[in-house]
Amino acid sequence: MVGDLPHPPPPPEKADLTAWLAVAAGTLGALMATLDISIVNSALPTIQGEIGASGTEGTWVATSYLVAEIVIIPLAAWFQRVLGLRTFLLIAASLFTLFSMMCGMAGTLPQMIIGRVGQGFTGGALIPTAQTIIAMRLPRSQQPIGIAAFGVTAIMGPVMGPLIGGWLTENVSWHYAFFLNLPVCIALLALLIIGLPHEKSHLDQFKEADWFGILGLALGLGGLTVLLEEGQREQWFASDVIRWMAVVSATGFISIAIGQFTAKRPVIKLRLLADRQFGAVALMGIVLGVVLYGTSYAIPQFLALISGYNALQSGKIVLLSGIPSLFMMAIVPILLKRIDVRIAVATGLLIMGTSALFDTDLTIVSDGGDFVASQLMRGFGQILGMLFLSQACVRSVSREDSGDASGLFNAFRNLGGSFALAGIAIVQDQRSWFHARRIEETLNANGHLVQAKVASLGGITRAVPQLEQQIQAQALVMTFNDIFWIMGVGTLIVLPLVLFLRPFPSDAAPSAPMH
Repeated sequence: MVGDLPHPPPPPEKADLTAWLAVAAGTLGALMATLDISIVNSALPTIQGEIGASGTEGTWVATSYLVAEIVIIPLAAWFQRVLGLRTFLLIAASLFTLFSMMCGMAGTLPQMIIGRVGQGFTGGALIPTAQTIIAMRLPRSQQPIGIAAFGVTAIMGPVMGPLIGGWLTENVSWHYAFFLNLPVCIALLALLIIGLPHEKSHLDQFKEADWFGILGLALGLGGLTVLLEEGQREQWFASDVIRWMAVVSATGFISIAIGQFTAKRPVIKLRLLADRQFGAVALMGIVLGVVLYGTSYAIPQFLALISGYNALQSGKIVLLSGIPSLFMMAIVPILLKRIDVRIAVATGLLIMGTSALFDTDLTIVSDGGDFVASQLMRGFGQILGMLFLSQACVRSVSREDSGDASGLFNAFRNLGGSFALAGIAIVQDQRSWFHARRIEETLNANGHLVQAKVASLGGITRAVPQLEQQIQAQALVMTFNDIFWIMGVGTLIVLPLVLFLRPFPSDAAPSAPMH
């Protein structure tokens, strides 16, 4: 428990070199963790072909990482208290490297999923601890610089991933999208050793851990993800697998609830959701994750399947949303002081929702150019939404609860990403079939247009496969339109939640969560 440990001394008025090296380590670790969420997206068609996975099974390569991250993020503060911050991060970074190597050498889907789960579980620890380092090592006057750097990683990681993964896939090999982590992790370990002081471990806290909550997180979120991912293919509750996953998920959430009442310090403080501002922030965080991770997955898939783009070309389009974010980060402290949080978040969500609706009129001849405007809009909206919601999250609770609130917010954002990827797989299965049947119903075998088309294709034997291919392609385009429509409307639906937010004090500096 936090109260059982001595509070760290307040940081000096001006940070020294080792403090900035520690912040650099935290930022680099968070960038690597967020980058690896989406680094496989543009390379996914190539990876699927080499490891023998179908299109819908391929979503597991992305989803398994996100789910593991969701489990570890709320646990990061506890691991930090038990092991000490530097020891915890050294272990996490080392294991992340090993699991990255496993992914790079994977030859089957199960091997890849195990590696990605390991990556997510160890890499996810690097995200909330980056904010902890900012709070611990920088004085309040210099924290806005650290917060801006962290904000860049939170936005740029998911959008740079497809570009880097695409370049490596096209010019080297998709394996190096994972091998790339080796030199980065070596640099990260050096920065951690130099920049962070050693802290005494408190292994006695293992016996006080919220084991019900820890087990519940793994079972509840893991079971729910399998249920959502596999439900469509397994015909939902007609399958024994899905029924068992429902039981596992329910057991996990019951276990989390038990932990709320029995543990001295629950692994996640669900009571924080009772605060109307934090509850609203958490719900909007889910939507933010849906759009952030959903679009960075759906756009490369559309460009690969419909437009014939390679991994690098797709990655360049995804990167466009990061351009406004980079420019806006320079004025982060000014934005936080001058703009009302309700106006900023509402504007951000409105832009993000509108940008998704811009992508609902795609056609069979659409290409990357059709995503340029929406991607630039999305980047502008994301920085307003992410930046102000993360600050509203920390300010909606007491300072001693800020670390738990930050971890819960990050977990909810990633949960939104997991929902998005699972939902995309479900929508692709259902709506592609639906649209294909509707198109077929409009075709009259004896109609003049159909007969003319058959004749132009060289007769019925040659025409049927080609017509079927064209029907499937048109149905897939209509399905992607549905996906973007769902993301756009879903974002606009949560807009009224901004009314629950409270304005920031006019003289307050940006806040970093304290674990």
